Amino acid sequence: MSDILKDGLIKCGLPQNRIDEVAEKMEKYIKEIVLFNSAYNLTNTSDHDELVIRHILDSLAPYSIISKLINDSGVEAGTFTAGDIGSGGGLPGIPLAACFPEINFKLVERMEKRCAFLENCAAILGLKNVEVINSEAERVDAETFNLITFRAFRPLDKKMTKTLLRIVKESGYLCAYKAKMDSITEEMDGIKAIVPEYKVEKLEVPGLEDSERNLVIITK
Repeated sequence: MSDILKDGLIKCGLPQNRIDEVAEKMEKYIKEIVLFNSAYNLTNTSDHDELVIRHILDSLAPYSIISKLINDSGVEAGTFTAGDIGSGGGLPGIPLAACFPEINFKLVERMEKRCAFLENCAAILGLKNVEVINSEAERVDAETFNLITFRAFRPLDKKMTKTLLRIVKESGYLCAYKAKMDSITEEMDGIKAIVPEYKVEKLEVPGLEDSERNLVIITK
């Protein structure tokens, strides 16, 4: 098992007694990505260590932040539902679902073949808290989620922001994985009529210390 992965999970703040189990699941997940990447175009690399750092650890860098949001929500863990929108190859949804087995995760993905990949991964990893939804975000029922994750490299525009806020519950959270603070400020200025207030949490991704990573949190 990769030392980079286990050390990274510790640095991301996972409890010591969960490290081995999560690391084992993530190694299985990486094998599936490598196996299907060329056919399904899941990630921009099939290199093991790059997948660990740029995708698994990047997905889990806000583990402590998301854990606090779940605890602060006042929603019972068994009824708390998180949505990973535009899940693609399952990032960050699958790593997060492995770390939060008490939370229901719905992976929303419009491409059918990627949905088949996600269902296969959930089965192989034994993630009974994962449901795959083959749909566009626009077609998801209103107020479905207590928390939404969104890890994409295109900016949040007015249309997408309205869609995401529609499908998150009142007092729920939208957590957008982003890079540079300058770009975030410019992006959020463009939607300030819809989102007047937001919070930015700096992320430390093990192995990516030189890259700026942030989590934008919008509360509905």
